[in-house]
Amino acid sequence: MHHILVVDDDPTVAEVVTGYLQKAGHTVTSVEDGPTALAEAAAARPDLVVLDLMLPGGLDGLEVCRRLREAHDRLPVIMLTARGDEEDRVLGLEVGADDYVTKPFSPRELVLRVESVLRRTRAAAPASAPPLRAAGLALDTMGRRATRNGTDLALTLREFDLLAFLLRHPGRACTREELMREVWGWDFGDVSTVTVHVRRLRAKIEDDPANPALIRTVWGVGYRFEEPGEAAGNG
Repeated sequence: MHHILVVDDDPTVAEVVTGYLQKAGHTVTSVEDGPTALAEAAAARPDLVVLDLMLPGGLDGLEVCRRLREAHDRLPVIMLTARGDEEDRVLGLEVGADDYVTKPFSPRELVLRVESVLRRTRAAAPASAPPLRAAGLALDTMGRRATRNGTDLALTLREFDLLAFLLRHPGRACTREELMREVWGWDFGDVSTVTVHVRRLRAKIEDDPANPALIRTVWGVGYRFEEPGEAAGNG
């Protein structure tokens, strides 16, 4: 059983989402605004947050997500948005949302996405799995701890899994669709999600994110992880 925090000022949406999540076996706390959400997350850290983009008062969903990330960098967040604009989706991902669902949405789809994210948090590496190491990076897949040159990296759930997948397949061009399937667990979806997470990951592991040396862009395909000294590709 997992504790899920639902943040939405629309009582109908909150009631429906809460009901479906409870039927799926989760405990749910529902709040209506950003300050209350932050206080609740601090008092009793949930396993996942379902967060509406448009909230009343001075704190919208983007700012709430940003502050949650500052305080709890590994707390999974699924963002709800009433808009279909790519800009809104990208903004949510940029501030650290792990996934998003656009209103109106199927409650069953939301539950499936919640379960997908929670499976990633529960997934345990084999007891004998050694840390993944490359280019000064070290990933402890059991403890879900990442370091670069001995310094801890504050990676979100998706960022960690994305980097782990790339480290497991060095030198191979991975398509965005493959990354969506293997990291997000979805055979469909907006591949801009992958693009944004790669950009966020580069900002944390590259010496010069504007000219990446580790996660290279393979034009028309996707991305490839290269260690320094390997054959250069396009950034």
